[in-house]
Amino acid sequence: MSKKKLALFDLDHTLIPFDSDYSWGEFTLGLGWNDAADFKRRNDAFYAQYKAGTLDIHAYCRFATSAVCREGQIKSQAAHAQYMQQVVQPGIRPQALELVQKHQAAGDTVVIITATNEFVTRPIAEAFGVHELLAIELERDEEPGGSGWYTGEIRGVPSFREGKVTRMEQWLNERGLDWDQVHTTFYSDSINDVPLLEKADVPVATNPDERLRVLAAERQWRILDLFA
Repeated sequence: MSKKKLALFDLDHTLIPFDSDYSWGEFTLGLGWNDAADFKRRNDAFYAQYKAGTLDIHAYCRFATSAVCREGQIKSQAAHAQYMQQVVQPGIRPQALELVQKHQAAGDTVVIITATNEFVTRPIAEAFGVHELLAIELERDEEPGGSGWYTGEIRGVPSFREGKVTRMEQWLNERGLDWDQVHTTFYSDSINDVPLLEKADVPVATNPDERLRVLAAERQWRILDLFA
């Protein structure tokens, strides 16, 4: 029996040439949702930790979603629609869209797996025509009399570092599959994604950061400079 083919994509700096969480934060600054000086200082610090591989994902998620939690569902969704129109859509490069569509045309199942939360990334995945999204899932206030909106806490296993492997295993198990029954190609830019890159049949260092570029060269992984 032939193996089911999966094309797995990280999102930020892999399919889009920017960090969606970071740029969403910058976008909300323009809306006056946060104190600019304090937000930029903390956002820059978290982003540096992410690039260094030292990020506390729970602390970051509480920070990154604080304004959305505070502003509420209706206001946040309307702002995100503006963000998609003004920031994301102009930033989607044809070559990235074509790469996704090439896998889809070949019959591969395309999955975006990202350490950015589901609120920010679901509309971006849809813009790529990808319906399978493994993102940071967010808890909602579902207590009696609660808001039904996000609390800022992570629900389940965060899709970050080793957590991406766990989330993929859960996704496979839900479909009656295991790693031996699939052939996986994984595209990522980040050193944080080495655990899943090592698990993939075909790891592709895509627009790789400096540390991943060195590692990919050492291990003879394919290097793809999609935005070059």
